[in-house]
Formats: sequence, structure tokens, C-alpha cells
Amino acid sequence: MSPRAEFDIAIVGGGLVGLSLAVALMQSGLKLALIEPRSASIEPQSAAPAGGWDSRVYAVSPGTASFLEHLGVWQAISPERVTRVEGMEIYGDDGTARLEFSAYDAGLRELAFIVENRLLAQALWRAAASAAVRVYCPASCASLHLGPDAATLALTDGTEVRARLVVGADGADSWVRDQAGIAVSPVDYGQLAVVSNFSCGKPHDGIAYQWFRRDGVLALLPLAGNRASMVWSIVRESAERLLSLSPESLAAEVGAASHEALGALSVITPPAAFPLRLQRVARFVMPRVALIGDAAHNVHPLAGQGVNLGFRDARVLAATLSGREARYDCGDHALLRRYERARKEDVAAMQLTTHGLQKLFAVETVWVARARNAGLNLVNLQPQIKKFLVRQAVA
Repeated sequence: MSPRAEFDIAIVGGGLVGLSLAVALMQSGLKLALIEPRSASIEPQSAAPAGGWDSRVYAVSPGTASFLEHLGVWQAISPERVTRVEGMEIYGDDGTARLEFSAYDAGLRELAFIVENRLLAQALWRAAASAAVRVYCPASCASLHLGPDAATLALTDGTEVRARLVVGADGADSWVRDQAGIAVSPVDYGQLAVVSNFSCGKPHDGIAYQWFRRDGVLALLPLAGNRASMVWSIVRESAERLLSLSPESLAAEVGAASHEALGALSVITPPAAFPLRLQRVARFVMPRVALIGDAAHNVHPLAGQGVNLGFRDARVLAATLSGREARYDCGDHALLRRYERARKEDVAAMQLTTHGLQKLFAVETVWVARARNAGLNLVNLQPQIKKFLVRQAVA
């Protein structure tokens, strides 16, 4: 006989979003399981990576930071490793178009926080390491059976995990989504996001920079001290060339592309890259199944909102499950539809915005180039529009 364990909720995927959902539900009285195949991803090494900084960073919105603070996670991250973004400067591809955002002008203390992936994951893992969550790690799923009263996950070691609800938090190539038969429509941008960190010759003053270029989108995000994190979303061939450059050549090329905005650059973490795509799913939920994070949606990183969308998924799903009426169990489709309705508009709006901007700046037609650059300048002259955009981004 295979060992069987019974739970209210089984979360498949121990990344940032899956962990945050587990932590958010720990006080709900629900019996929780977390299944993750890679021990290194759920419990990151405590030692700092090469150069002392993680090359993968996130722009965490104030709304997300408040959610994580409520979970007791945000305050566990050293303030010395968190940088406030107090302003943002966005440039078009004609050398003159410019759009500026200021936290002060919007009546805010910051527009975002820049924090390393490793530190977020460590803080979430420490919070999840509780008797309230049964962790299977490393553990891989072999099959998923959806029954009328529960779902059964068979693990490759023979264990059976039975739960009222299975949550797919297992990334863009979600196994749960595939097993549940939820259709997905991917759009490959033909780009890689190249990431690396640099020491800078000039102070960044808490400003995030972004350049819309004909070959992609380059962003420099402020890190503690005179340091910056680069995200360069660029066509695959050019990305592979960047990855092959020496540290000195990479720094020189990024410096030239950023118009020396931060002075002379020096590489402090080697570059890495990940593929970019838009991904829409037919639905976020079905009886006994819910999707969150990248399993439910992918967006282009030019707005820096991908991880925030995922954390908002976790926040809303946790509230939906914790506040359910007695007549519903966790996997009831009518209950899960509340979560889906609450999240679809937000996700669709971000997908439409990022996809539209990516396509707009990829067009090389002269009149389109003039129009998009004029649009940046026009928005820059409209303080009320800018305040509205900022309020949407900080949620």
C-alpha cells in the first residue's frame, strides 16, 4: 500500500509565490502541504553568490511589501540590502523623448523596493518552516487525479497526497496546469532578459532608469551603495553575444547603451539570462485546481510587475480561502471563481500594457517611431495621468 496523507490544500511549487501563499494560510486552520522538486530553490544557500549580490532582483511594489510585512517576511530581510526607488526616468529611442516619475510628486515615499531573489526566498522559506506546513522536498509529482470531493497527487516515491485543492504555483511550464488540461496561449518574444550587477562611477540617487531601444529594453535598477542591477531584454542573438563578452567589454557596452547615466561601470556579478514570453491561460481555476504566479500568467518584464502580479494572486487566493463560508470546501469551483474574477482584470490589463509597449517599440516604421516618442513626451506633461499610472503600479 502506498502511504497517503490528507490535506485541505496542496501547493505544488516552492518559489516565491507558492511560499507566500503557504505562509499567508498558516493561521487559517487549514492543513497545508507544499511540494517542491528542487531543494536548492526552496531553501537557498545562505552564502552570497559571486560578487556578494544576486544577479536576479525584483522591483517589489509597496503593496507587495505590505503583504510580505503582514506575513512577517519583509522585516526579516536586512534593510541594508533593500533599496528604495524614489524616481524613474524612461527614455525613448530618438534621443529626446523622456518620461519621469517621482514618488514625491505622487505623494509617496517610494515607487518600489529593489530586493534580491535569494533574500526574498530565504525569508519566505524561514517563515514557511513551521509545523503548520508539511513540506515534501525534494519531491516530484507523477500524476494528478481530480475527483468530485478531492484531488490526489501521486509522487514519484510512491506517496499519495490527497487534498481538497491543488494549487499550481509551479512556474511558466506548469505541470499542474498541463495535468489539469488548462489551455495556454504562449507568445515567444524571441528575446532573452540578460541580468547582471555593476558598481557605478556615479550615485544613482534612488533613480531607476529605462531605455526603450530598437533592439530591446534596457533597465538599470538601483542597489545599495553605488551599485545597479541591469535587466536588458534583447533579441536572442544579441543576448548570447552579451553573455559571451568579457566583464570589461560588457561594462563598456552597457555604459554606452545607458549614455553613461551612472558613469563608468564595473561588473560585480556575471551575467545570466532567461527567455521572455507572453502567456495567457484559458482559466485560472477549475474544480479542485487553482493557478497562481507564472503558472497563471507571464508578462514582459519591461514594467517590472511580474512578481507583483504573482504575490497579488497569493494574497487574493489566501483571503478567498480563509474567508470562505462553511458550505464551501477549499476546492469548490464556485468559491475559486471568486479568486479568478478578482484577478483576471488586473492580469489582463498588465499583459495588454506590457505586450503593447513591447510591440510598439519593436516597430521601426518612421511615423510609428515619431508617434511613440511623442507619446512619452505628452504623458510627461500630464501630472494627473502620471499619478494614476503610479498608483496602479504601487498596488
